[in-house]
Amino acid sequence: MKDPGTHEANMASNSRKSVLFVCLGNICRSPIAEAVFRKMATENGVGDDWMIDSGAVSDWNTGSAPDSRALACLRKHVTETDHRARQVTKGDFETFDYILCMDESNLSDLKRKANAVKNCKAKIELLGSYDPQKQLIINDPYYGSDKDFETVYDQCLRCCKAFLENSS
Repeated sequence: MKDPGTHEANMASNSRKSVLFVCLGNICRSPIAEAVFRKMATENGVGDDWMIDSGAVSDWNTGSAPDSRALACLRKHVTETDHRARQVTKGDFETFDYILCMDESNLSDLKRKANAVKNCKAKIELLGSYDPQKQLIINDPYYGSDKDFETVYDQCLRCCKAFLENSS
């Protein structure tokens, strides 16, 4: 007969963690963060342990591919994505363990939306709160240059690494 504690331990080890990365339009910062984290989790052998997605606080770009500069930046770092922009839903607050956003405006929008959800289980935080270099805000590169997309990539790389280490 199996040890009764073994079943619970196996169930716990099989439980999938989940993270949703969020920015304003889901075409620059959050798809970069999603792609970086997905690649990192896969390379660390824990990709199957995670449900990973990204979304927007706005509905402006729903269905759109990431910005061409975001895609070029990811390709430069041998990171792929086939993400299409989507808006955060009420269900996301009930489904995801973590909702990590890019700036204070995203954070206040998400917290306001979370207040309307009865069974909110998500921990809502700034992705930058995990940055070892203490750069709390990941600025929107949309009106910037390729260099600004590189800055976002570098910040996401640092933050996702620390987040993965902290949540394992």
